[in-house]
Amino acid sequence: MTEHILEFHDVGCRYAGGTDVLNGLDFRLARGEMLFLTGPSGAGKSTVLRLAAMQLRATRGKVLMNGRDIGGIRAGKVPAHRRELGMIFQDFQLLYDRSVFDNIALPLVIRGLSHLDIGRRVRAALDAVGLLNREKASPRTLSGGEQQRVGIARAIVARPQLILADEPTGNLDPRMALDVMRLFERFNEAGVSFLIATHAIDLIERLGHRAIHLEGGRQSAARPEAASRLVEP
Repeated sequence: MTEHILEFHDVGCRYAGGTDVLNGLDFRLARGEMLFLTGPSGAGKSTVLRLAAMQLRATRGKVLMNGRDIGGIRAGKVPAHRRELGMIFQDFQLLYDRSVFDNIALPLVIRGLSHLDIGRRVRAALDAVGLLNREKASPRTLSGGEQQRVGIARAIVARPQLILADEPTGNLDPRMALDVMRLFERFNEAGVSFLIATHAIDLIERLGHRAIHLEGGRQSAARPEAASRLVEP
């Protein structure tokens, strides 16, 4: 198995209308690594995640996952590629007409797992995020931090190789944000790779993981200004 789970080689991406949102992006994400993407709004952070998830395709360069050029994957094979990923969003993207259990089970239902396997995996994921007693609850009754934990459980329940997180702490206060990042670290220590786009500069500096800073769609060596202040636990 390749040493790197995700690779960007001189990647450029241009949206319709001729606007370059990424230009010459080049980095490697090692298997089992947690890597942060920082930068102001419009710098290209979300575009990087969308390329990895094949919601977009690069207009120049190559994106590789497990050594395979995903730019050559046919449209019909994209869902299989996405099943190797977990995705976490700033706005949670939960189904509010379904229970916590059903929200987390959705990726497993799509894969056609048995009811027995689904129940076992969902409860293991709930236990991992500290919400085992909330499986029958409506997401509307949960706090923002708890809703994000449901989103994390949904992302890990199918045991993905790589989790992509887009501003996962953006709607949380600093203390909850730290809790979420510590939870990510627990899964990372178990071998899950993470690529996380965030504005929370102070938070990630305290955690000590590698970060790539983007400015105008390019990598920058400049130290980003802190966009949030961490509350001491």
